[in-house]
Amino acid sequence: MISAPAATAAGQASPSREVLNSAVTKIKQRVLPLFVIMFIVNYIDRVNIGFVRTHLAADIGISTAAYGLGAGLFFVGYAIFEVPSNMLLQKFGAKVWLTRIMLTWGITATAMAFVQGETSFFVLRFLLGVAEAGFFPGVIYYFTQWLPNAERGKAMAVFLSGSALASILSGPISGALLQIGGDTLHGWQWMFIIEGMASIVLCGVVWLWLDSTPDDARWLTQRERDSIVSTIAQEQVERSKNKPRQLSSWQLLRDGQIAIFCFIYFSVSLTIYGATFWLPSIIRKMGDYSDFQVGLFNSIPWLISIVAMMVFAGLAARFRYQQAWTAAALLIAALGMYVSTFGGPVFAFVAICFAAVGFKAASALFWPIPQAYLDARIAAAVIALINSLGNLGGFVAPTTFGFLEQRTGSIEGGLYALAATSVLAAIVVFFARTGKPGKRR
Repeated sequence: MISAPAATAAGQASPSREVLNSAVTKIKQRVLPLFVIMFIVNYIDRVNIGFVRTHLAADIGISTAAYGLGAGLFFVGYAIFEVPSNMLLQKFGAKVWLTRIMLTWGITATAMAFVQGETSFFVLRFLLGVAEAGFFPGVIYYFTQWLPNAERGKAMAVFLSGSALASILSGPISGALLQIGGDTLHGWQWMFIIEGMASIVLCGVVWLWLDSTPDDARWLTQRERDSIVSTIAQEQVERSKNKPRQLSSWQLLRDGQIAIFCFIYFSVSLTIYGATFWLPSIIRKMGDYSDFQVGLFNSIPWLISIVAMMVFAGLAARFRYQQAWTAAALLIAALGMYVSTFGGPVFAFVAICFAAVGFKAASALFWPIPQAYLDARIAAAVIALINSLGNLGGFVAPTTFGFLEQRTGSIEGGLYALAATSVLAAIVVFFARTGKPGKRR
């Protein structure tokens, strides 16, 4: 039941802007740091196998092709269970479901320490994807319940920054943990256990820190709770007018624009995860480095990419042609991946640093394009669809790279394919509309 200020939806004065702004500030200060930490922990558990490829081969006989397939199977489980997880999220609420995600995620990530061979490696990587499915749309859903429309884009930008931070932190953290020794467990096993347990501990924090609805938030004043509830209720009334029927994923993909968005994000993910899972192996070929040193080198492209993301975001905001900036970033990624085949490991590392400028900037520049096109009433569902299908690039890239290296001794063909795909995406992005459906010229 909506409290008295909700009468504003019937035509009375809107809630005090000052009270609403105070509530929004408190909400963002309380939940955004936690969501960023959750994203960092999730991302590290997703990509940490990139640092243990040689250890898995030496200790339990995981072949190069099997490593690539296992790395990619995460994204298959993620894509298959994204929609069912989304449905259960709606049923149980974001607090319960996000806590469940962190718990099952942490248990599965910890279990990676006890893989015995290729079969258990495949099963656990697939289950890791199943466990995480629903995390991204779960956060989006939480924002829709707590923040007015005008604030959600800013909150998403902060949340997505967790990906860049995780890319930087994953190398040094995983590298340091790999150096832990023991009589019974290897360093890579300790890495999986400690990083997986971090997710289990975090699930308790999520349960205690998050509230299901603004009405439950004792850390807001009554006026602030009323202001948030009534504002979001009023926006929901507006969204409910002429509400379209619910569409399945296949029906959504009949909109050619949504299919284009999925392809562009697939191309970006293809390059990001191709670099993510194979970069530590390239670094090891540069010299006789310790695991920690490999982790430090691994952070360099992502540090550079954060600066690039900020520069590109500023340029796009100033000159306001999102497709052109996204295309430019994709072409930089393509050039970097192509040139990385010209020299030895050091040259390849420098080229991938250059490519990271492009593919991470493209990842950030891409999302405003579908957000500007989509009707707010279906935006969350479509963003989840784009995210789940686009992330299948994380299956294709490592699987292909592993197969190529085992069969040919080189990933050169895969790098050419990444460059070609990025060029194609740079062309396709100009066919992506930003006007709302039904309001096209």
